[in-house]
This record gives sequence, C-alpha cells and structure tokens, in this order.
Amino acid sequence: MLKKTLLLTSLIWLALQVHVADACTNFLITKGATVDGSTMITYAADSHTLYGEMYFWPAADHKPGDMVDVTEWDTGKFLGKIPQVAHTYQVTGNMNEHQLSIGETTFGGRQELHHQPGAIVDYGSLIYLTLQRAKTAREAIKVMTDLVAEYGYASEGESFSIADPNEVWILEMIGKGEAEKGAVWVARRIPDGYISGHANQARITTFPLNDPDNCLYSSDVISFAREKGWFDGKNKDFSFSGTYAPVDFGGARFCDARVWAGFRKVASNMDQYQDYAMGKITHGANGYATNRMPLWVKPDTLLTVKDVMGMMRDHFEGTALDMTKDPGAGPFKLPYRWRPLTWQVDSTTYVNERAISTQQTGFSFIAQMRSKYPDPIGGIMWFGVDDTYSTCYMPVYCGIQKVPEPIRVGNGDMLTWSNTSAFWVFNTVSNLAYLRYDYMIKDIQKVQNELETKFVDFTPAVDEAAMDLWNKGEHDMARKFLTEYSDKQVNLTVNRWTQLEHYLIIKYKDGNIMKEKDGKFERNESGKLPVMPAQPGYPEWWYRNVAKQTGDHLKEK
Repeated sequence: MLKKTLLLTSLIWLALQVHVADACTNFLITKGATVDGSTMITYAADSHTLYGEMYFWPAADHKPGDMVDVTEWDTGKFLGKIPQVAHTYQVTGNMNEHQLSIGETTFGGRQELHHQPGAIVDYGSLIYLTLQRAKTAREAIKVMTDLVAEYGYASEGESFSIADPNEVWILEMIGKGEAEKGAVWVARRIPDGYISGHANQARITTFPLNDPDNCLYSSDVISFAREKGWFDGKNKDFSFSGTYAPVDFGGARFCDARVWAGFRKVASNMDQYQDYAMGKITHGANGYATNRMPLWVKPDTLLTVKDVMGMMRDHFEGTALDMTKDPGAGPFKLPYRWRPLTWQVDSTTYVNERAISTQQTGFSFIAQMRSKYPDPIGGIMWFGVDDTYSTCYMPVYCGIQKVPEPIRVGNGDMLTWSNTSAFWVFNTVSNLAYLRYDYMIKDIQKVQNELETKFVDFTPAVDEAAMDLWNKGEHDMARKFLTEYSDKQVNLTVNRWTQLEHYLIIKYKDGNIMKEKDGKFERNESGKLPVMPAQPGYPEWWYRNVAKQTGDHLKEK
C-alpha cells in the first residue's frame, strides 16, 4: 500500500513540475568555505510576473494593539492581519540590519497539503515578517515556525535558506492541508566548511533526531506522516523529502540539476551525479530514491564572492545538458528556451532544460554576511536584476538609509516602463543579446566583469572608511557614507548598462557587425562613414540544414 501511495505521489509531483520549475535557485555558503570567513546565501527570484526591485522597510516602533496586513507575495492578494510586534528591524532587500538573510525556493510537494483554509501567512510574507522580527538564523527558524503554527501556512512546500554572520541553515516545510492548521518542518545547519543548495526540490532526506545544535524539527513531522499512511518504518529511516516531496524525473532534471550544476563549478567530484541530474532515479525497497546528491558538499578551494556569483551563472555548459549544443540553440548558440517547459511532437512529450540562468528572473542576489564588522558595515547585498548570466551584481550595504532610485520599489513595474529603472535597462540589453547571443554575450561579459571586479576590489577601502567613522562614534555618518556609496555604484552601473545598450544596437544592427579598432568603431579614410561591416552569416551546419529541408526551392538556377 505504501509503495502504491508513493508511486501516485510521484506521478502527481511530475505533473506539477511544469508549474513549480518556473521558480528559484539558492546556494548556501558557510564561513569555513569562504576566503574571508563570510557566510553567503544566493537567491534567484524567477517568475514571469515578478518585477526586479529592492524591498525596504525602515526600523520602527509600534503601539500595543497595532496590526500588520499580510499580503500574498505571488499575487498581491490580501490574506489577513496579525498583531504587530513592539519593534521591527530595518530590512534591505532580503537582509535585515543584523545581517540576517533569507531566501527560498518552492518545491510543491504532496498536492493534498497545498491548501489550508483560513491560513494567513504565505511563504513570501513569512520571509519579510521574519526579517523584521529576528536577529539570528536560529531565532528566524523559531519565528517562522511559530507564525505558521499560530496563523496557518498559505503556501505549498518550501525550502528556505537562512543565514546570519555565523551560521547557515536550510529549513524545509510543508502545510498540513485542509484538516489541520500549521506545517511540518525540518531545519538543518550546514556544517562549517561546506556548501549546500536547493532549487524547487525538497533536499532534506533523513536527519538526526537528537542533535538540537545542528537539527531542529516539528514534533509531529514523522507522526503526521504515519497518521496519513505515508510512512510505516522506523523513525531513524524517515526521509522528509522522500515522504512529503518524492524526487522523480522532473524533480531531478528540472530542479536538482541546477544544484548539481552550481556544485560542479566548485567541487570536482560531482560528475558522478550526472545521470541523476538527467532524471535517472533509482529507488530502494521503501520507495525512497537511492542515488540522490548529498545535501551539502565541500568545495575544492575556499570561495570568494566572485566565485559565488559564478555559481549563479550557468546553462549547463560542458555537460550532457549543455543548452548551447542542441538545435534549439539556433545558429547563435542561444542557451534559452521560451516556455512552456515541456512540449509535444506526435504525442511524445519532450522537455526544455531548466538552468540556473533563465530569462524570467526578476531579481537575484548574493547576500554576504561578515562577523568581523559591525552589522551595518558587515552585510552586503550584491544585488542584480533580470537574467543572472547577463546581470551585474551591485554592492548595497545593509546599513543604508534609503534604496537607490534605479532599484527603488515603485520605479516602474512589470507593465510600466521607466527609463531610470535598472530592471528595464538590463532587460533591454538581455533581450538584445538573445538575437545574436554568441557574439553579444562577450561584449556584455566584458562590462560585467569590469564593474564587478572594481566593486569587489573597492570593498576593503569602503569598509575601512566606514569603520573609521564608526570607531569615532559617528555611526549615522558611517551609514550615510554607505548609503551614498551604494547609491553611486547602482547609478553608475545603470548608466553604464544604458551605454552598453546603445553600443550593442550600433554594433549589431541589421545583422551586420560593425568593425572596431583601439576600442572605437572604425571609420573609412574620410572619417565620415564606417568601414564595411563584417557579415559572418550563419554557421555551416545551419546552412546545410536549411539546404536539406528546402530541397531545390532555394537553389540558384
């Protein structure tokens, strides 16, 4: 009976993957895995309707009896009100003033647990309410789980990345469905020196039952599954993911494959999981998958923030899933596939790959938390908008007093153009690049690397200047300095990207490639006209394919 139940759940989960796999990618980096001893989490908020902007809540005091509106993040739907706390912390993006940071990915899980009548708190509200109420990762876990226990959980299964300057945790939870309020959950601390990741597939399998320093869980996480008839083994053999969100072809190919791709950039032993990433799952006697990737891996070398940025940029290059290699990439090796995620030919279903870098990203970030500095200086949100592969991560310190205009909430939206909006400027450049990708992406990466390298190289000097003010007791002045610095870098980046947009239009208009010399477009002897542009046409394989499919139609007579 249990095997039949697991099989049915697996089939339901595969059907749900087309919806769920539109979502997000996270990596979690511990102190012992980084060059400078910082912790980091990454987040790509991927959605076809999410606008790229940075949220901001200033710290505030509240009166007894004050209430806070809870609005569903995905839809804007009002869910209800809950009591406000006496004091809320400043939140800049997904990091608060204490350097606590939270990201997420939706794994869906058992369909019968998706809906909870009367539930008020959805996963997005849970993140931002918690950032306003908690100082540390452990405290955040308590706040989050207490909120859903009291007010219900209004979302599908979710994986959360939760980190402060010292600890990094993954929390996975799923609601209890229509019959019972609240959620079941497990949280695990990533061992120091290791990294983890999740991407729309639950990742926690078995877990220690008596190690509260490193593992926390709801008291009924196993008994609830027993009551439902989903588990009948020994407690030590219970798998959270195997029971509440079994992995199958879609969970591996569309979701865990992204974790695998990020891991393999920094850990050399990941090729052994390529078959799993391609969706080939083996199962044991209890119905659980037996060939899954580990929850965490040790990188070959200590990581820098630029290494972690690199983990967020991937189209499976150099693997069996390389999106630049199959005919869908077209003549210019475009590593993107327009949705839907699956498609049919002659009643046979095929898939597009779902990579870390995808066209529908609203915003992404690398949250960097550093314990050696005071919180306003120690926390940096490396923030980007649109596709991670062609974005530029801009430094925004968590101690700023206001958000830079190009990423401010309200500066444009998904249906309203704004010339000063970072999202629209970056979106224009990436959509230009989709037309002749293998050429244009090199020009984009040149500017991207130039700016990001400068930002990273300048960080120690900025830290030192802020610390000099801080140590003199001029804390407000230090925050003002960081606000002005962050503002200048964001505006500089958007201005540079606008110039890049113009450059790309000039260089690649009408299928030509204008020639350059010494960093400038080349003109003829008179200086009034450009030299004849290059016209590289299409690759030889493309011409052969066109000739084969058109027969005599295009032959020169």
